Amino acid sequence: MHAPDATNLADLYDLPPVDWAFIQARLDGGLTQAPGSGGPGRHTCWLTTLNADGSPHVTGIGALYAEGGLWFETGERTRKARNIARDPRCALSLATAEFDLVVEGRASQVTDPSVVAALAARWAAEGWPVSVDESGRALTAEFSAPSAGPPPWFVYRIDLTAATAVRTVDPGGATRWRF
Repeated sequence: MHAPDATNLADLYDLPPVDWAFIQARLDGGLTQAPGSGGPGRHTCWLTTLNADGSPHVTGIGALYAEGGLWFETGERTRKARNIARDPRCALSLATAEFDLVVEGRASQVTDPSVVAALAARWAAEGWPVSVDESGRALTAEFSAPSAGPPPWFVYRIDLTAATAVRTVDPGGATRWRF
């Protein structure tokens, strides 16, 4: 990913811009859902997709950051999957102990067996006992989030077009990036 163009949203308060490398390093460290392991009391992620009438649909999800994008999984009959199939524009917000982040981008389903297997291994390493299903293109497990629907679950990547972070620890700051 190329270096994003940054706009300091906190220069009014003489705060420095947030460095995207700081955000990436924290995201690379993982976004676990376990209480007390990544956010303010817990890690939170919310995905917003667009309904057919243009209204927002917001749902809690688990997400991974890898290869410059955010990844999630869901069943193909869920509202979020149907919305993305129709209009890939979306936003994802997440809270960590160090910052709150909103990313904007375009989500797409990824069915490459090697990518699906690599992501299944990452999710399993973070505590969700998931595996690749017999098709090699989707995931299966004994459980997932109720909003994911029944298996198989397909993997989606959000390619970032913009992001905004508010740093919640010293020195503070707020920055918007365009990719």
